[in-house]
Amino acid sequence: MRTLDLTVLRTLIAVVESGTLAAAALRVGRSESAVSLQLKKLEETLDASVFDRTRRKLVLTETGATVLGYARRLLDLSDEALQAAGSHGLDGEVSLGVPQDFAETWLPTLIARFRRSHPGIKVNVSVDRSTTLQGRAERGEVDVALVFAGKRPASATWSCELPMAWIGRHDYSRASGENVTLAVFDPPCAFRNAATTALKRAKIKWLVAFTSPSLAGLWAAVDAGLGISVRTPAGLPPHLSILRETSGLPKLPTVMLAMHASAALPAAGEQLRSVLIESLTTSLASAM
Repeated sequence: MRTLDLTVLRTLIAVVESGTLAAAALRVGRSESAVSLQLKKLEETLDASVFDRTRRKLVLTETGATVLGYARRLLDLSDEALQAAGSHGLDGEVSLGVPQDFAETWLPTLIARFRRSHPGIKVNVSVDRSTTLQGRAERGEVDVALVFAGKRPASATWSCELPMAWIGRHDYSRASGENVTLAVFDPPCAFRNAATTALKRAKIKWLVAFTSPSLAGLWAAVDAGLGISVRTPAGLPPHLSILRETSGLPKLPTVMLAMHASAALPAAGEQLRSVLIESLTTSLASAM
């Protein structure tokens, strides 16, 4: 009777998301040869190829793409079961603050999974700008908060460096000498500051054509052609594009995604913080 090995499926996901066997090996803590053997074992179990060996890059076969979808679902269920078993009897209330970039991507699914595996824990989520969340975290008004910052805050308990990107319509173009129009948040904003600083250094004229307190408002303005914006690739809407260097726009710096946690974080909060870090590590790696 054939059975899929969850460890092998986790390696398959790591290979697909990281793009190379070497990178996947570092991610799963195995040697490159061991990763290769795991993939071979998977193909023997399936009696079919997972990757197209005629391509120079790692490209999934139709069978591989099908198995990848099931692999993610199986591992989600496995992780959920382990969390539920490990947190038996755990209850309490925890407050979480996150930037708008994540409110429409992985966050709703993650919170739904967390509540299913931890029914005794009540999670109160607030979505706001990083500057507001930073202040609330410092005042102890939220147990756990994710914020974007120009550099790692001293009080951060976890952080990740992410690239910034110019984001615009698929058909964006700018004539030589033409002003760059921006759709951005009001200051203070790390992304707005990075955009204007980069343009000044490149001696490119710019103007703010649209401001909004909500990220959805910015994306609507960009989609309407009112301007371009700057965020991370992690929150990129599917109908917009990352504008490459061929667009004539200057290089942008990186930004820190930092996590703040209350010094007196309850057990429920510690469980949520652990799940957030694990999920962020995976989702950000696949989005970059």
